[in-house]
Amino acid sequence: MRPRADAVEARKPSHRAGFVAIVGRTNVGKSTLLNQLLGEKVAIVSDLPQTTRHRILGVRTLPHAQIAFLDTPGIHRPRHRMNRLMVSAALQALGQVDVVLFMLDASQGIGPGDRYVARLLREIPAGRPVVVVLNKVDRVLKPGLLPMIEAISRDWSFGEIVPLSALSGENCDRLLEVVVRLLPEGDPLYPPDALTDQPERRLVTELIREKILAATRQELPHETAVMIDAWRAREDGLVEIAATIYCERDSQKAIIVGRGGGLLKKVGTGARLEIERVLGARVMLRLWVKVRRGWRENESILRQLGIGGD
Repeated sequence: MRPRADAVEARKPSHRAGFVAIVGRTNVGKSTLLNQLLGEKVAIVSDLPQTTRHRILGVRTLPHAQIAFLDTPGIHRPRHRMNRLMVSAALQALGQVDVVLFMLDASQGIGPGDRYVARLLREIPAGRPVVVVLNKVDRVLKPGLLPMIEAISRDWSFGEIVPLSALSGENCDRLLEVVVRLLPEGDPLYPPDALTDQPERRLVTELIREKILAATRQELPHETAVMIDAWRAREDGLVEIAATIYCERDSQKAIIVGRGGGLLKKVGTGARLEIERVLGARVMLRLWVKVRRGWRENESILRQLGIGGD
């Protein structure tokens, strides 16, 4: 005897969908986790703190669920207007999501910055699940990891704790399972092929900045910004992009340009290859470097960069 149609419908797994914020102090691996969970690079990564400046949406569509991840700037004590806007964007995301992923760096232990974020999370609406994501466990021996998990369970009244490695992908499938279970039932929020809401121009400026961070290391962690000056798609398929790198002092400009323009050329070559991968087209990239003193306090420049405007 064939089952009744309503019985078949009742046995079908429900679809779940919702927003999930990835929060934590700076440099714990939030952007690396987002890229790993999506299987695509939508956020730049660096081992320098305060790399992420915008709220970044990344969508993962599964057969039975759709997860809209929000990668947020690291929560820290801000010194400039730019940093205040970054932290504000991170905190605002907490009020807009269904689940919060509180990310910590297991290799660094639990520090004052983590405790500060934990206190902030206790103030979000009751009933909103918080999952503690213990990242970089591949750098910690098991005898050191277990006491850390026990301390988190004892001191913080959050939900599950998921140890993983965002870089290698270890246990990230387990995190996805936990997140899906906590999401509300609902229809997909975005088309099935959606990946991110980042405009191509912002992605391009961020890829250029990523290469600057990699090339200059500790010399210029936060004093640079990138703006697109011109963007032209030619009939032969070539995309011509002109961009300006802003810094705050003449000495910084000299570092970015490098001896005989060598460092700027290295940045341009590395960025161009990444941009071609993202755009799926050949790219001609031209870069200039200009000094713009105090740009991190300039509201007009910050607005043009999209910081604080999301």
